[in-house]
Amino acid sequence: MTTRTVNYSANALKTAPAIRKKLWLAAIKPPMYSVAIMPIMVGTAIAIAETRTLQTGIFAIFVFAAILILAWENLANDVFDSETGVDVNKAHSLVNLTANKSLIFWLGNLCLATGLFGIGAIAAIQRDLTVVGIILVCCVLGYIYQGPPFRLSYQGWGEILCFFAFGPLAFAAAYYSQTQAWSGTNLAASTIVGVSTSLILFCSHFHQEADDAAVGKRSPIVRLGTKRAAQLLPWLCGSIFALTAICVWLGVFPVTTLLVFASLPIALKLCKHVGTNHNKPEKVSNCKFIAVALHFWSGIFLGLGFVLPQLLRFGAVLPT
Repeated sequence: MTTRTVNYSANALKTAPAIRKKLWLAAIKPPMYSVAIMPIMVGTAIAIAETRTLQTGIFAIFVFAAILILAWENLANDVFDSETGVDVNKAHSLVNLTANKSLIFWLGNLCLATGLFGIGAIAAIQRDLTVVGIILVCCVLGYIYQGPPFRLSYQGWGEILCFFAFGPLAFAAAYYSQTQAWSGTNLAASTIVGVSTSLILFCSHFHQEADDAAVGKRSPIVRLGTKRAAQLLPWLCGSIFALTAICVWLGVFPVTTLLVFASLPIALKLCKHVGTNHNKPEKVSNCKFIAVALHFWSGIFLGLGFVLPQLLRFGAVLPT
């Protein structure tokens, strides 16, 4: 890890206690951890639908490990961003709040090691290293997203890396941990959650356009401009519902997965809010939390859509 010194924003270090509390909550980002949970939940729901069994212990270990691995990624990203200056005005950066980059770096590594230990425990229980291999690929993608010398998010590749890490790869690991097999239905569903996850990252850049551009970070918002990015957003949101409808029409998904359309009002709210405030950083900054809500509820309804037919058949899900 580089030892280069960075001048942190004074606003992050000298604030009233009440404001600091809010900054800590913003830094820890509790709602964001649904990003780690949703692929496991929906992938497991598909496994239940196809096998009518649930390995509850494996599921619990996987959720715990995924949360820790995402915590590592968030902590590491704060460290790596502190080295480029992109977070100089980000008061809720953990590095800025603690003024201790080394502490955040090693705390992140501890989370990663503990999370991988959990994944290793699943592999040991099942005597199969497949899930470990998939999750290690996810971790590599998580590192090259922001870590030197790659920093692919600075080239505008962050959303694509996010799509694969929290979409097809995470779903494959979750499904395989339950079944030791693969599923085309699971792959199709992974694209939907992958898109909704990438939307969170996409929306998080709107209020940071100036700071990103200042340090040469070519996020999609910087490349497109806030207006064109806001015009693209309805198409991205719409793909969640279009893909679900197409999969139902093709018979890949059960018709009950159309429950995902219950999250459509959140998508409309997100598009309207960003469309109106795309060039107003102080007003558009909360759009990522609307995107988190869309990701959460669309994922909940999608997963429920897969298990609902089984639940309606006299609760024919057998925990193991």
